[in-house]
Amino acid sequence: METDILGQFEASLRRMNVGRTRVEAESFEAALTSVVETPAVGSPLPFEGVSLADTEVELDPTPAQLRAAKTGVTAVELGVADYGSVVVRSSPGGDEPVSLFPETHVAVLRESDVVPDMPAAFERLESVFAAGGDDVVVATGPSATADMGELVYGAHGPKAVHVLLLEDR
Repeated sequence: METDILGQFEASLRRMNVGRTRVEAESFEAALTSVVETPAVGSPLPFEGVSLADTEVELDPTPAQLRAAKTGVTAVELGVADYGSVVVRSSPGGDEPVSLFPETHVAVLRESDVVPDMPAAFERLESVFAAGGDDVVVATGPSATADMGELVYGAHGPKAVHVLLLEDR
């Protein structure tokens, strides 16, 4: 992975007021604990050596648990360096609602899944789309709106976002 793409991604996250932590798989649980406010909900993580099973994050949450959650933890498909965006793919584990309803979204992303720009993201997603998996959310920073005057965070989604960037082995 080119370090300048990761540097650009991290700079874009900073501009969007998104927290970020680079972490090795062995330190994941401690890093997660430092950014999760309970009650927390999540969906299973597909990354080797990383799991939510032994954490305070409720997997397979009920609608009531989802409404009460302060933090949602999901894997994300891609990071887009030039925008600081993350791509959340729809899954049976409920990644979309877990990423959108709680006040804070913790996005878990592998370094190798950071691409330089949107054309590269669409190229990586081409096989997903071709197989009918065309339901993704491209999220860039905390939800914000200025529709009614002053900028307000959390109007249509999380007020805060934190990316846990898993170092590739």
